[in-house]
Amino acid sequence: MQKNLKGRLDTTTKSLSTLCEEIRKGEVKIPQFQRKFVWKDQQALDLLDSMANNYPVGSLLIWTTKDKMRVERNIGDFSLPDTDDVDPTDYVLDGQQRLTVIYSCLGAEPTDPGFAAGYDLEKEEFVRLPKNPLVHVFPLRHLYVFTAMLNFRAALLTHPRGKELNERFDAIAGILTNYRIPVVTLKDLTVDEVCPIFERVNSSGTKLSTFDLMAAATWTRSFDLNEQVEQIQGALVPKGFDDIEGGTVLKCLSAIQCRGVKRAQIFSLDKLPKSDMTELVSRAQAAVLKSVDLLSTEFRVYSWDFLPYEALAVVLTYVTAKQPNLSPDQVVRVRQWFWRSALNERYRGASDSVVSSDLDLIHDFVVNRKGSPDEFGGVPKDEAWERGVFRSNNSRSRAFVLALALLNPKNVTNGAAIDISEALSAFNQKEFHHVYPRAHLRSIDAPGEHNANANICILSASENKRVGSADPKSYLPRCALALGAHADSVFASNLLPSPASFDYSTATYSDFVQARLGLIGNMLSKLCNGEV
Repeated sequence: MQKNLKGRLDTTTKSLSTLCEEIRKGEVKIPQFQRKFVWKDQQALDLLDSMANNYPVGSLLIWTTKDKMRVERNIGDFSLPDTDDVDPTDYVLDGQQRLTVIYSCLGAEPTDPGFAAGYDLEKEEFVRLPKNPLVHVFPLRHLYVFTAMLNFRAALLTHPRGKELNERFDAIAGILTNYRIPVVTLKDLTVDEVCPIFERVNSSGTKLSTFDLMAAATWTRSFDLNEQVEQIQGALVPKGFDDIEGGTVLKCLSAIQCRGVKRAQIFSLDKLPKSDMTELVSRAQAAVLKSVDLLSTEFRVYSWDFLPYEALAVVLTYVTAKQPNLSPDQVVRVRQWFWRSALNERYRGASDSVVSSDLDLIHDFVVNRKGSPDEFGGVPKDEAWERGVFRSNNSRSRAFVLALALLNPKNVTNGAAIDISEALSAFNQKEFHHVYPRAHLRSIDAPGEHNANANICILSASENKRVGSADPKSYLPRCALALGAHADSVFASNLLPSPASFDYSTATYSDFVQARLGLIGNMLSKLCNGEV
């Protein structure tokens, strides 16, 4: 349960000029875990228009602390002064995009970079400030500059409608000068207490990860978590796994050091001396490299895109950290755990507690040969492949594709070998072929799930395009005929029924699915038993 914030929460309203002044003095900063400024020009103009109409634009959430974040991003394009280590700093948790627009348009110097806006008094609308604005376009950055305001008024009187436009100017200047924004300030909270608050209130939908917080929390140390993650990522470049996420690395570190990946355990890493943390990173790097080797050689996982669950990599890293060199029998047990867990969706929605408890459980199963593989489930029933929809973000679909890849498939169209490392380097739908094309199945109103896992095979993108929406009763017999004596072996490499015993020229989609389900079940049974 979140701690009661009573006494540590303050609500007030602030004028736009006050907010701009606090930013200018460096009292307001953007913490490292905030996303960059991403608003488009029209979004910025819409915000100004809302304020001009006295519409509410939402509150700002500020975290006031004496802690200084290691890495701070300035407001938009603006480099702001540093503050001393004594005075508290206000970190923006929610409202960064709005605050950036406010400062950029109203608080920055006229010559500063960043988005600059003006108010067209003739059209009565906000515009991106042109390089040489006309006399009736007021540069908003002059709003709090007395001399600039006087000069603009004097120039405006030369306009044929000068008196009318001056009245409009007074009105818009008065609204913006008096406009106030609600500000909610959190005081004396630790960085881990801030995390759930940020996640709940962030209006941009940005999820604050534990890694982001840990990176921010290490500001007091010479140890830089970002640098250590980059070191591990660099070591994985030759293997093509360098896009590993910081959060995954952090969980691997916590698993090895704390035998768990719960948030409290992860944050406890911050208490490690620098030397211990450096040694831990070295151990984790070696273990991650061994895990990646196993994933690619044993399971044909060539990128993180195809890993059914992050937990599989974390658990495997924990095992290899404690047992760097696995025996052949232990590798068999790794296969049993991996396939059963992936195919039965063991880690679907799994909490950190579940993954944590699995660390020693899987280690004992693999290394100490304790327990039965049945604990991780058996071969899924046929309906998982007959009715289960093939999706790139579905763990079972990913596991099915990996299983197909173990067969070293050849193009069913011409018998050419498929470069599996290329096909599985990213989840590219073009590399996966509906044996019975969906367009064809729709045209004949065929029963059953057209996008079923059982209707998927691996086919190179160029050949996939050639097949298109062809009738399988025609194109598959043609393929078999063209392949000649190699037809059965090529079809088998795709886990497709043998042309010698299955008549594709007359079979219905339902006939094909039923025939293939038997092949799928046999293969997955072998994988779940640890066979290659």
